[in-house]
Amino acid sequence: MTNPKVSVIVPVYNAEQVLSKCVDSIINQQLKDIEIILVNDGSSDNSGKICDEYAEKDKQIRVLHIENQGVSNARNRGIELANGEYIAFVDADDWINEDMYINM
Repeated sequence: MTNPKVSVIVPVYNAEQVLSKCVDSIINQQLKDIEIILVNDGSSDNSGKICDEYAEKDKQIRVLHIENQGVSNARNRGIELANGEYIAFVDADDWINEDMYINM
């Protein structure tokens, strides 16, 4: 198995209202050679459960649950898991255009 072209790291903290829109926008990228790493940074809402549900449905998604230590730590932990040639970050309350990574 080859490494993905892009590892997309999403730090997640209490984002249950917007998380699905974010993850769906990454899943729907025209570039399919990606992995998605969701780092649940100690959320107290249903964000962790949502992350796990996505990972169960899609093999390109991995989830890491950690104690809350802030967004920088969550990004760094995601980098430790990343296998991609390139690393990208998307915040849980953002979404991206479907052609973002193929154009980059």
